[in-house]
Order: sequence, then C-alpha cells, then structure tokens
Amino acid sequence: MSQLSQWKPAIVPQAEPIEGRFIRLEKLDPTRHGEDLWEVLQGPESDPVLWNYLPYGPFAERAAFDRWLEGNAASRDPLFYSVIDRTNGQVQGILSLMSIVPEHGRIEIGHIAFGAAMQRTPKGTEAVYLLGKLGFELGNRRLEWKCNNANARSKRAAERFGFTYEGVFRNHMVIKGQNRDTAWYSITDQEWPAVAAGFERWLSEDNQPAQGQVESLQACRAQVK
Repeated sequence: MSQLSQWKPAIVPQAEPIEGRFIRLEKLDPTRHGEDLWEVLQGPESDPVLWNYLPYGPFAERAAFDRWLEGNAASRDPLFYSVIDRTNGQVQGILSLMSIVPEHGRIEIGHIAFGAAMQRTPKGTEAVYLLGKLGFELGNRRLEWKCNNANARSKRAAERFGFTYEGVFRNHMVIKGQNRDTAWYSITDQEWPAVAAGFERWLSEDNQPAQGQVESLQACRAQVK
C-alpha cells in the first residue's frame, strides 16, 4: 500500500473563467448563454445524435430547455461550464466537472454537449484539456471519464484524449428506460504531465496553423513520453 504523507485533499472547483487559445470557459449562465446554446444544441444545424446517450433531451420546447439550463447553472456537482468561441464570441457547448470527491482527490469530466461548430475542431479538445488541467492543479489524483459502453464516439474520444480504459460496470444504470453498462476511463496525476504535454503540443500554433492540423493528438503525445 503506497503512502501519501505529502498529499492533501483537493480544492473544490469554483468555475472561474479559463482562457484557452481557441475557447474560453465560463460558468454556465442561462441569461447570457441560453440563446446561443438553444441554437447550437437544438437548432436546425445541431448534431442529430447529440442526445442519444445523455440522460436528458432532446428538448422540443424552449421553456423545458431553459429549465434544464437553470438547473445545471444552480448545481455545484456537476459544475457546468459554457464553451465560448474566442473568434466570434458564440457559446457553442457545455461540459462539467462532476463526481467531485476532494477527500480522495477524484474528479470527472462529463455532461458534454458540444454543438456541431465545435466538432472536428480544436475547440472540444481544448475544453477537455483545460478542465483536466484545472482538475490536477486543484490537487486531484485521478481524472475520470465515464460513458455508456454502447457509445462508441465517447469511447474513441476518451482513448484519443489519453484516458486509460479500466473496464465496464454492467447493469450500472437505467437511462431513458434502457440499461446502461458504463465504461470507465481515467488519467492519474502521475500520467498527467505526459498527457498534458501532448495536448499542449497538439494545440500549439506549429501544429494548428490556419490551414489545419499537422499531427494527430496521439502522435503528439507519443513524442513527449
């Protein structure tokens, strides 16, 4: 059994703004962010499979969507952030820190709902990197990612981001009247420096010039290990 004589419980996140190269993260504010989020998450150009594996949505009416945003904004765990495109100021998605257990140094990134404008761009990757970085700066020992085991897109994302697959919790939940087996992934504090360096190399101007990506995230991470 390893000893943690120098470790102290993690600090609870407060949703302070975080600036990135492509995006800015701010605490979810339905009054300021709601109009954009309704458009990108429910509008005619929204991702048609966005809500398939989430425990809520889609929303046929704006009033129900606004109530959902208001509940999210009031929550401290999950703690929701809006993702704002720095080039045009549009709010293009939300995600959260959740399962916040400071006494054990454990925290999770989840409740991810990115609009189509974020997908296949550096913005979603940077959002995950910035929250992961915050999680470890607050003193956490473990960053988690969990998803429906049938959600191939989320599982690919976890692996691309550098999370380690840990297995499946069978019959873990009932979501929208269906069984959910949950796939578990994690990054530990020992692994994070190399994972973070890969993110930073991938997000750099050298790798993300105006014409698009040069090397994949996996290739960037392999070069810094």
